[in-house]
Amino acid sequence: MKVRIKFTKEGPMKFVGHLDTMRYFQKAVRRAELPIAFSGGYSPHMIMSFAAPLGVGVTSTGEYFDMELTETLPTDEICQRLDAQMVQGVKVLSARQVEDGKASKAMSLVAAADYLVEFREGKAPEEGWQNKIEEFMKQPEILVTKETKKGEKEVDIRPFIYKMALQENDRIFLSLASASANYTKPDAVIAAFAKWLGWELPEFACMIHRLEVYADLGDEKKHNFVSLESLGEEIK
Repeated sequence: MKVRIKFTKEGPMKFVGHLDTMRYFQKAVRRAELPIAFSGGYSPHMIMSFAAPLGVGVTSTGEYFDMELTETLPTDEICQRLDAQMVQGVKVLSARQVEDGKASKAMSLVAAADYLVEFREGKAPEEGWQNKIEEFMKQPEILVTKETKKGEKEVDIRPFIYKMALQENDRIFLSLASASANYTKPDAVIAAFAKWLGWELPEFACMIHRLEVYADLGDEKKHNFVSLESLGEEIK
């Protein structure tokens, strides 16, 4: 049975890095006494695959990992047993069975993600920035400098910003490309916006929250984003 788990990562857990988060869930699966499958060979390991790693300091209500079990269990039971082992800041939201065709590793499915960005008190741009977002998005290109193995490289991230809009309480909604080939960080978008405004972005100016992670059932001409959760089904 291949299962996709959706969970939150908030509170103090936002400071735990990706590798430690993986180890945390490996231990939680053991404590929940779920029949996890192991790989073969001399060094067997749990068959688990995490979707797009979350940056340290970023909170989320839309994190995912896939795991393989040696027997079929009701998805509600899996969710409850695993959630009972969680610490403050982590809650298991759902468990879904995924078919082989749709369960190729969670990481390879990720195509986009939604975020909310909020400026910390006293660290927002000068008054009027809220009315500039639409104009910023009308640019034909938005260039940022990225670090590569060969050094710094200037990249146009405009095609990878699917949406940028102002929401209530001066929060910025972002829908960004998140595949490994075009992964776009929300803080890079905000930094580019600040530079365009002619404003120096203070250190730790923003709080970033990931809302959801999506697969793309469409193509480059017409995207069809669906949540990773929706690709699975409940089992009674």
